[in-house]
Amino acid sequence: MESRLVRRQVHDPAAFGKVAVVMGGAAAEREISLISGQAVLAALLRQEIDAVGIDVDEHPLDALQKDRYDRVFNVVHGRGGEDGVLQGALEAVGLPYTGSGVLASALSMDKLRTKLCWLGAGLPTPGWQMIGTAADIDRCIETLGFPVIVKPAQEGSSIGMSRAENKDELTEAWMKASQYDCAAFAEAWVSGAEYTVGMLDQAPLPLIRLETPHVFYDFDAKYRAETTLYHCPCGLPAEQERALQALALEACRVIGVSGWGRVDLLLDAERRPWLIEVNTVPGMTDHSLVPLAARVAGIGFDQLVWCILETSLDKSPRRRQ
Repeated sequence: MESRLVRRQVHDPAAFGKVAVVMGGAAAEREISLISGQAVLAALLRQEIDAVGIDVDEHPLDALQKDRYDRVFNVVHGRGGEDGVLQGALEAVGLPYTGSGVLASALSMDKLRTKLCWLGAGLPTPGWQMIGTAADIDRCIETLGFPVIVKPAQEGSSIGMSRAENKDELTEAWMKASQYDCAAFAEAWVSGAEYTVGMLDQAPLPLIRLETPHVFYDFDAKYRAETTLYHCPCGLPAEQERALQALALEACRVIGVSGWGRVDLLLDAERRPWLIEVNTVPGMTDHSLVPLAARVAGIGFDQLVWCILETSLDKSPRRRQ
């Protein structure tokens, strides 16, 4: 039985041709990508789609050129798979793929550029301060105060992130974030509830409210802890949930996100929303949020995977235009 939210456009699995489920990669999220990829591959095979799992490193085209494929289901999280690099390579060889295109992938992977785009569009996102050298520490304290959260600009899954409540902690957090070969920045801490909005082919899924005893929703809370709670339905009034879904859709539209994705946001003590980031290749593990929200919307995991794969059918010609 299909959900009212989505309808299959394709009913014959042969219409997809041979599908390469690309997973792994060389980024810090490799472990999670492999788990996501195996789950997607199993779902495709259960639906009699001709699919093959491919564990790639920093040279994905080498693996893809060993056989002939008709399209790619991209489940490579992080840099190299979610940042426009893989998307550009696939477009160069004319191979359709799931998810957002080159520009949206590159912008979304870079949290700083994402925030600049949102600010230009008048969308709410917490204040921040770049930290490039030790001299920026005092400027950051003067601009943002405490507490703050320090992040590498181009990592996902909360990798390299730390909360800081004083100058020593801020310096330590900056040094940690700087290990990831990208810009580091501090962001004003927003006290309030954290929500996430999954998107499937321009339609928002039900909101999930995240609850963790950790300081914030870090890597362990996302993938390892059994104490993290996922509230879906999220408990907000219907009108407010629709408003946040609309905000998430606009946040995606500004960046150019297509196919599927996930927007993370916070509601502060005064119930004001603050956009945090967009994920263009969200996790598909048993702890992942898009499958959970889809399930609440009446979309089982297999149907979700099928619908994501459908987004690859008509995108290559449009992107080349």
